[in-house]
Amino acid sequence: MSYEHHNKNYIRWLRDIVGNRLIISPSVAAVIHNANGHLLLQEKSSGEMWSLPAGGIELGESPQEAIVREVREETGYDVDICGIAGVFGGRAFRYTYPNGDRVEYNVTLFRCKIIGGIGSFTDPETASIRYFPKQEMPELALPYPIDELFRPF
Repeated sequence: MSYEHHNKNYIRWLRDIVGNRLIISPSVAAVIHNANGHLLLQEKSSGEMWSLPAGGIELGESPQEAIVREVREETGYDVDICGIAGVFGGRAFRYTYPNGDRVEYNVTLFRCKIIGGIGSFTDPETASIRYFPKQEMPELALPYPIDELFRPF
């Protein structure tokens, strides 16, 4: 049966086949600053972990569509894409979830600006969202270069 016949996302469908073995996940993440240059982060509801608004690209979805969707779901904001800050991956971007699922993210990091929305997120994975200045940054789930996250654009 093809993926199109499933009512669940691509990664869940893939996990049904490969279990918790290591997979590569094409993903996107957003760098969003407020007027003071502080960085918007998402606190995950699974614990005291912070991350950029981010997520996986679904089948048939462009990376640009994915980042707009993920930011809306995880923050409640609508964004315009201003450019690409970088592409990251490899061993340093491996992560093991509490359930044992192993993933190596290949992340396109987009620079975005908020154009609408009220900051009311709908994603159950989000506990809170908050802006951080560079000197108060919490440890992130993935090792993005901090200087790149705070580079003006």
